[in-house]
Amino acid sequence: MAQAIAGGELFVPPPHTKTGMRINRDEILRYCDRYNVAVKGTPDESIEKEMLQWFAKYKFLDREHLIKLGKWKSQRVIKQYKSEINSDKRVKELTAFSLSSKDEYIRIMCPQLLKGVSWGVASVILHFAYPSDYMILDFRAVWSLGWEMPKFYTFEYWMKYISHVRSQAKKNKVTLRQLDKALWQYSKENQK
Repeated sequence: MAQAIAGGELFVPPPHTKTGMRINRDEILRYCDRYNVAVKGTPDESIEKEMLQWFAKYKFLDREHLIKLGKWKSQRVIKQYKSEINSDKRVKELTAFSLSSKDEYIRIMCPQLLKGVSWGVASVILHFAYPSDYMILDFRAVWSLGWEMPKFYTFEYWMKYISHVRSQAKKNKVTLRQLDKALWQYSKENQK
C-alpha cells in the first residue's frame, strides 16, 4: 500500500473499493483517452488550451480569465465570479501573490478570498498555472480514488490528496493531467 508524508503525518490511502478505479498506467491512459474523445472540439477543450497558454505567459489571472476558468469548473456560481468584489485589480493581485508564493497554504487559500472561488476552483488555478505540480480537487476524482468524500475540505485534506496523486502519477509514469482526466472520466461513466 502506498504511503506518503503530508503535513508531517504518515498518510495511508484507503484500500481500493468498489467505487474506486484501479490505478494503473493502462487504466489511466484508457480513461484519459476517453475523456479526450469526449471533449474534443468542445468549448471545454478550447478553454483548457487557452488557460495553459495564459499561464505559460502570466502567473496571475485577470477578471476575464477568472470568470472563464470558474465557469469551466462550475457554472453554478457564475454570478459570484462576476461579482464587483472580484475587480480586475483584486483578481490580479490575489492570484499573483498566490502563484508567486512557495507556501502551499498561501497558494491554495489566497484565491479563495475571491467571490465564488472554492477549493475546487482554487485547485484549477494551481493546476493550470503549474500542471506538473497540482491536480484538480473534484468530487469525481475523490470518488474514483475510492476515498470517502469529506463534509468539507481542509488544508490537511488538500495536502494528503496532492501528495497521493503526485505519488500515483509518478508511480504510473503519467502526468497529473492524464491522471486527473482519467479519474474524472471514470467517475462520469461509473458513478451513480
